[in-house]
Amino acid sequence: MKYALAIYGAPATSQAGQTALQFAKAVIAKGHSIHRLFFYQDGVHTATTLASPPQDEQHLPAEWESFIQENRLDSVVCIAAALRRGIIDASEAERYERPAHNLSDVHQLSGLGQLIDAGLEADRFITFGS
Repeated sequence: MKYALAIYGAPATSQAGQTALQFAKAVIAKGHSIHRLFFYQDGVHTATTLASPPQDEQHLPAEWESFIQENRLDSVVCIAAALRRGIIDASEAERYERPAHNLSDVHQLSGLGQLIDAGLEADRFITFGS
């Protein structure tokens, strides 16, 4: 079965990202596939390279990054939500004349069309967070 996951909650203030990661690991372990991950609203904070949680806390952005790399998943971050929250890639940093970028290389910025496409292509579309 082919899944698509949408994550809406921020890693530091919501259980959504952690629950989604555990669900995604279970999906892969059971032999299913993930068509796309879509990080939206505060969930876009998962894609930053600048998160530095305390050592005794889970580093959810790093765990997602490893999982995405290991499984070669398509991970999309909503561009409007990301720009609003200061998460940008090199291209957008140049476009908006910002001195740096902080989007992890495993993610790509794109629009809500990718979210709709994920819902159409997947057998199951699961959302985490509100």
